[in-house]
Amino acid sequence: MRPKSKVLIIAGSDSSGGAGIQADIKTVSSLGSYAMTAVTAVTVQNTTGVNSVIAIKPKYIEKQILFTCKDIKPNAIKIGMLHSSNVITSVVKALKKVKVSKIILDPVMVAKGGARLINQSAIKTLKDKLIKKVYLITPNIPEAEILTKTKIKSLKDMIRAANILLKLGAKNVLIKGGHRKAKYIEDVLLSRKGIKIFRNKKNKTKNTHGTGCTLSSAITTFLSCGKPLKKSCELGIKYVNHAIGSNLNYGKGHGPINHLNSILVDKKFR
Repeated sequence: MRPKSKVLIIAGSDSSGGAGIQADIKTVSSLGSYAMTAVTAVTVQNTTGVNSVIAIKPKYIEKQILFTCKDIKPNAIKIGMLHSSNVITSVVKALKKVKVSKIILDPVMVAKGGARLINQSAIKTLKDKLIKKVYLITPNIPEAEILTKTKIKSLKDMIRAANILLKLGAKNVLIKGGHRKAKYIEDVLLSRKGIKIFRNKKNKTKNTHGTGCTLSSAITTFLSCGKPLKKSCELGIKYVNHAIGSNLNYGKGHGPINHLNSILVDKKFR
């Protein structure tokens, strides 16, 4: 099959393959599009946690973005881990030159095992310079709490936090509700046009490493193919839920989800 669209991923690498750029590439590819990358950091990690983070110099991140897009223009861009103010500034500078309207920001701040992946200075720069430049921001509850300086315990709190992010300049906000202890996951999509709440039954499993990266990449892929925002979020959430449902159970910690759940292998390859 021919790819339906082209997606540029700006994010950090995950050596265990469950999150970060590895998860992004798998997601974009399994949903039928072409993935390109600009690596922001190399992490040494596995399902039990992050051992270390090796930063890529901002000028080389900017070069990756510009040189790639000069040759193959993406239909959409997904942004993940941006670990410093200088990196965020270089990415914003590059995005101005690339001129792609469908930019999705997953504000990666804390790894599944609890390791901090961004510093305070970078959080301020992200709020001041990047949020207003993107089409959609997709924080989970802990990330939304950090960005809005509020506590989120309920659905009402999620909606309040999403409104704060709109006031900070976000065009569209999807706050993911997976961290709340409930039988159902409620994800809140808010824009100036209205609100949509996606409600799905929660899978009982510890194998959820990379769900945030995967969801933002799935939404980016559907948007890159021309689908509207609400539909892209709905399909992205459905894809992630199926991937979690496979329950691969790899590793000793928070195991990865199954990015290949959407692929049907043709008989001639069996």
